[in-house]
Amino acid sequence: MPEATKFAIPVPSEDPKKKEKKPEDETEAANKPNGEADSGEDLSEEDLQLKNELEMLIERLKEPDTDLYRPALETLRTLIRTSTSSMTSVPKPLKFLHPHYPQLQILYETWPASENKALFADILSVLAMTYSDTQPRGTLRYRLLSSSLQTAGGPPVSEPGSWGHEYVRHLAAELGEEYNVRELGEDLETPAVDGQEPVPQSVGSIDDLRALGMECATFLLQHNAEPDAVDLLEELEIVSRIVEIVDENTFSRVCQYMVACINLLPPPDDLSFLETAHSIYVQHQRFPQALALSIRLGNPTLIRDDFNAPGNPLMKRQLAFLLARAQVPKEWLDPEEESEEELPEDLLDCLNNTRLSQHFKDFGKELGVEEAKSLEDVYKSHLENTRTTSTVDSARGNLAGTFVNAFVNAGFGNDKLMVEAEEGSSWIYKNKDHGMMSAAASLGLSLLWDTDVGLSHVDKYTYSAEEHIKAGALLATGILNTGVRTEADAALALLGEYVDNKSVPLKTSAMIGLGLAYAGSHREDLLAILLPHVADETVSMEIASLAALALGFIFVGSGNGEIASSVLQTFMERDAAQLEEKWARYMALGLALIYIGRQDGSDATLATLQAIEHPIAKQAEILVDMCSFAGTGNVLKVQALLHHCDEHIDKSPKEKKNEKKEEKKEGEEETKEEKPKDDTFQAFAVIGIALVSMGEEIGSEMSLRQFNHLMHYGEPVIRKAIPLALGLVSASNPQLPILDTLSKYSHDNDLQVALNAIFAMGLVGAGTNNARLMQMLRQLAGYYHKEPDCLFVVRIAQGLVNMGKGTITINPFFSDRGIMSKTAVAGLLATLTAFTDAKAFILDKYHWMLYFLVTAMYPRFLITLDEELNPLPVTVRVGQAVDVVGQAGKPRTISGFQTHSTPVRLGTTERAELATEEFIPFAHVLEGFVILQKNPGWEKEDKMEL
Repeated sequence: MPEATKFAIPVPSEDPKKKEKKPEDETEAANKPNGEADSGEDLSEEDLQLKNELEMLIERLKEPDTDLYRPALETLRTLIRTSTSSMTSVPKPLKFLHPHYPQLQILYETWPASENKALFADILSVLAMTYSDTQPRGTLRYRLLSSSLQTAGGPPVSEPGSWGHEYVRHLAAELGEEYNVRELGEDLETPAVDGQEPVPQSVGSIDDLRALGMECATFLLQHNAEPDAVDLLEELEIVSRIVEIVDENTFSRVCQYMVACINLLPPPDDLSFLETAHSIYVQHQRFPQALALSIRLGNPTLIRDDFNAPGNPLMKRQLAFLLARAQVPKEWLDPEEESEEELPEDLLDCLNNTRLSQHFKDFGKELGVEEAKSLEDVYKSHLENTRTTSTVDSARGNLAGTFVNAFVNAGFGNDKLMVEAEEGSSWIYKNKDHGMMSAAASLGLSLLWDTDVGLSHVDKYTYSAEEHIKAGALLATGILNTGVRTEADAALALLGEYVDNKSVPLKTSAMIGLGLAYAGSHREDLLAILLPHVADETVSMEIASLAALALGFIFVGSGNGEIASSVLQTFMERDAAQLEEKWARYMALGLALIYIGRQDGSDATLATLQAIEHPIAKQAEILVDMCSFAGTGNVLKVQALLHHCDEHIDKSPKEKKNEKKEEKKEGEEETKEEKPKDDTFQAFAVIGIALVSMGEEIGSEMSLRQFNHLMHYGEPVIRKAIPLALGLVSASNPQLPILDTLSKYSHDNDLQVALNAIFAMGLVGAGTNNARLMQMLRQLAGYYHKEPDCLFVVRIAQGLVNMGKGTITINPFFSDRGIMSKTAVAGLLATLTAFTDAKAFILDKYHWMLYFLVTAMYPRFLITLDEELNPLPVTVRVGQAVDVVGQAGKPRTISGFQTHSTPVRLGTTERAELATEEFIPFAHVLEGFVILQKNPGWEKEDKMEL
């Protein structure tokens, strides 16, 4: 019998191992009567009978008569299977068979290969569970031996599931260990057994392990243990095969769990999980969920396929709303062949966000906030406890008023200072020079998304003789087109010609205007207009950097190689003095924005940056790295960024101790002789920690502790950046601990830290109307009434908190905080970059940089529409979102809800669900625009009134 010899080989190497254990067992066997007497005291009669029966069966297996084997094994199997016991104790048969296990192992090796031997191996596999600490992975080994002994094509001796849930879980755990030992060479246990460890490894191939894994996973899925099944297949690196074994009852739970895991997985596993969940959703025709995952993957082909998959025109419209919210380039959806017809008009309307402005204004009416708010309504300065009661119109105060008015009345298009102002008394003329530019640009914010009315309002200022007003009007044109696409392409038509203008303000405004208007559109025609300015060495650093930034906005997350190579070329060719200007950081940011969410896609660029010697390369490297992993919660990236923060850079290389007083002057002189090392990169590393960890709750909570440490022990440049990082981690989400921390920092001795903390308070509360925060800001206005810079920022923060009168959010995550908007991240980063050196940008002539936030601004509403896309009021419950992934049954997804009629406003951490089943929503998450369809099976309940 050739097969017999094959399995007889392991015997010699196996035997000594057993003999080591045998002496104890033999003594046990020898002491049988006493042993029985000892345990006999607490054995009941049936237990004793069971024990004797088991021992008799084992004796039978040792006898030479082979005909008795089969019935004996069958009986053993039945006894083990039918023994039920509470989950806390070992089943009786396993307990009584435990001492005999080593003898049975030796016996097993002497048998020739046969059906009986396969059954014997199966039983040993179950017994091995009681020996898992001394002989690791015995269960798995005998399971594999048993399946290898089966007759080919015959039915298996037994399914793993037939031995019960505990056995399958045990097997699953051992499969993972065994796989790691074989694939990665991680030997988990190599205790004092010399040279005998390889024996168990020889059974079965990796494919056998995976096949067994699939059997176990199938069992686990049928028994409501979806997370265990996913984990098992992930350990065996075949998670993509779960698609084959899910059915309509289990797929949603499997996908929920997989999507929840993504933030906790290292790349490339996170992408494989996304792709697997996506294919499951497609297979089960859950198009909105599938599209949401395609957007996260940023894969144009998947997005096009998902968008074109459903036949139902209403479902397509719903998907179009989702794509519009994510600012997905429309070109990705264009049909591949020329022959296919263009997208229909109604879909284009949804995709272009054409009706956003109208719906937003109606939403304002519903909430009763359409009336314009004056500055006094926001400041409530009668509640401030300042001693001075001067009403002098200071230029600084008016400039702050410009921004407050713009942010508070954003999108409503009816503010009193700009849009509705009488001829000649416009607020613009209450500002000086560069203030006029921001004032004119604030028109764009006030008329946000309203492309028709907006352009006619802005138009009259484009003919102004005052250069700053004209520049502001160009910026306004860009701002009001943000997030909305028009067929007319008005922004390009109006701004394109100014990009080559001689005047610097007009040129930069036109560039930034284009960048904002076409953020995230990946438009190739804009590349030709803007790229030459990046590469042109004759233009100033300001123009080149802002052109790079505008391209970063337009091609956000595209990984565009042309832009990258141009910027890298500029870094290499420009002379060091130019790269040291404050503008260089914007060129680096423009480069980084192209790689938002690309993960490893930025490796080549990073390698090039490491070869450039100038300090700007270090800043760019950190920016590119952190943008590539934005919102992924990747722990390794956070650790790398923390390492950058712990370098203590000695700013002045010359004798610092001698003259502390004249440090400033000394520093200036030294730059001529020997340059101090540049430490701006540390500020970006701090913001990077926030950027990477903001995607998931655990990571962002942990980052708060790191920031706390850095604040205590960090260098000044790090301390300045920490409030900004806090503002980014929790944008538009005012959590009390963060507010308290920022409140503490806003009274810091270092005014730069205080300034950034105040601005961060504005970010954290943006569009929330948070009363507690407004109270803090009013106190700060009193505290800093003599510090014009800080007061200016306090005012802006007050404007941000009331943004859109509490209806607009700047949080970059949407769709139940599942998808990160790349354009929003770009806007937030550009604004924070301006605050890394507030004195040089925001507090100087470049306060218009606050308008970068516009790409992140979006209404936080839920509007339900009928099939004709008209608003349809229904009752919904709104409450705090609860994480229910992996919980048994159907737990409530929201807690502490209130019932409203749509349209309703949703907070950052809130979730809505329909109160009745009268309508079926097309979207999987109720936020933004949701199309409803009447539920045909719904009947109004008869009310029982007593």
